[in-house]
Amino acid sequence: MPVQADATPWQAQAPATRQFDDDGRTPNSVLPVLHYRPGQSLEEGEALAQQLEALFHANEWPVQWRGGVFGFHHYHSVSHEVLGIFRGSATLMLGGESGERVTVQAGDVIVLPAGVGHCRLEASRDFTLTAGYPPDQQDWDLCRSGEDDIAAARQRIGFVGRPAADPLLGREGALPQYWR
Repeated sequence: MPVQADATPWQAQAPATRQFDDDGRTPNSVLPVLHYRPGQSLEEGEALAQQLEALFHANEWPVQWRGGVFGFHHYHSVSHEVLGIFRGSATLMLGGESGERVTVQAGDVIVLPAGVGHCRLEASRDFTLTAGYPPDQQDWDLCRSGEDDIAAARQRIGFVGRPAADPLLGREGALPQYWR
């Protein structure tokens, strides 16, 4: 059962959105990236990881791994991805090599549509996140910007379904509205 929007510290404000055009090396997406920041200070660490993972699971974005973000430009052509930062901070590049630098810290959640490039530029030693994918997209791929067949990737991205629920706020969250 999806978690209701009033159940989390992320419901206080709408997520920041970013949209990136296909640059010929990274397909990006017609759907916006959603960047949630909590409306209050959160204690980072294992308790935050467990809270994020419980929300992702409850809202039909099962978690598959914990770790960081690769230090090379890449994207996923068969899945959307949610990243929940639970420790440390980092500067990411979203949208490919000519995209946008975005600073993230513990408590931030980034929802990446299929095709959106991402890369870690800098990170604190303790930077750690948890990552999930919609249930019908558990077999995510790893495509390197400028190296993989972008035409084939664009085709695969066109077949990726849109999830019914926001990973943090459920069916009443921003994702179903922004990703219509």
